[in-house]
Amino acid sequence: MGMIFRKIVSRWDELWEDSKKTCVWSFYNIKIKEARNGIMVSSFGVTSKGVETSLYTLKNQNGMVAAVSDFGATLVQIQVPDKDGKVQDVVLGYDDVKGYEAGTLYFGATVGRVANRIGKASFELNGKTYQLTQNDNQNSLHGGRDYYNYRMWETEEVDDNHVTFLLHSEDGDQGYPGNVDIRVTYTLTEENEVKIHYVAVPEEDTLLNLTNHSYFNLSGNGSGTVLDQEVMICADAYTRADAESIPTGEIVPVEGTPMDFRQMKPIGKEIEADYEALHLGGGYDHNWVLNGIGTRKVAAMHSEATGITMEVYTDLPGMQLYTGNFIVRETGKNGAIYEKRHAACFETQYFPDAVHKDHFQGPVVRAGETYDTTTTYKFFV
Repeated sequence: MGMIFRKIVSRWDELWEDSKKTCVWSFYNIKIKEARNGIMVSSFGVTSKGVETSLYTLKNQNGMVAAVSDFGATLVQIQVPDKDGKVQDVVLGYDDVKGYEAGTLYFGATVGRVANRIGKASFELNGKTYQLTQNDNQNSLHGGRDYYNYRMWETEEVDDNHVTFLLHSEDGDQGYPGNVDIRVTYTLTEENEVKIHYVAVPEEDTLLNLTNHSYFNLSGNGSGTVLDQEVMICADAYTRADAESIPTGEIVPVEGTPMDFRQMKPIGKEIEADYEALHLGGGYDHNWVLNGIGTRKVAAMHSEATGITMEVYTDLPGMQLYTGNFIVRETGKNGAIYEKRHAACFETQYFPDAVHKDHFQGPVVRAGETYDTTTTYKFFV
């Protein structure tokens, strides 16, 4: 078995090197279209509108791989060697674009203009009220129904370790004011970091709060529940929310509650505790008030089964931990069946509904100002 695995790896590396010389071939149903600046570009299928999509695969010297698609500027794969040298794909997703078109769970999605929820699906800016789409009870969630992750993004730049996608969002898009070009750059470093860099400069005052909605399972795609995997969050408080997950405005200390992740603990240790937030969220689905300012480590996740640890870094004030409470028998990559709590999301963000809370750091970006934020997921064994 070991000899077969080595042959497969050797063949993969040969094909990878050949692709850099520009070729067209197929291997394990991956159809390579070209190699652009050292990055493998493969077909990711055709959308229902007949648009050809691409998958860009980055690889570092440590055997780690990150793959992203121009459909939705989506993070499709993160492959990490585990403690036994076996490569694990640690994010949930689908095999091709058709899965992402049909899916409703935001696997690997770039979410915007405003991630998370805006209460009553409206807000006031500069004396004018803007009406958004109600798609989560009477609220707006992740930009309404015209989601960024269902759109084609332009591939603006491809280099040996990164890909930049561009989306032009017009004035009135999703109900938000102002034209804005949004750029998302995915970078895979030799330090085993997947960096996601967001940049946008609006022409008018508007709201911007972009995030990535990847679902992580460090035991590998299709391995089942993450309840035994450990999580740490550098946060002394969380934002209390109502029954529709809209923050009440209260900042609640985590001390003495199931929301306390300041030390590593299994996700499942207190997830069924008799606690208001857990009842209302069906598990963990809340915004934590992250300690510190500037770029810093804000969270970590660990799987004992694979030995893989992930650290999360951001410059944003909040992060939503979501434990996949509403996944119901979803067919994913390689035929894997995903169920409730088979993954966890670490969505860095401005606090939900911040536009309605004066004491929350807000997502308002003024005309000509630069929205610039980076989130990093770092892996090691």
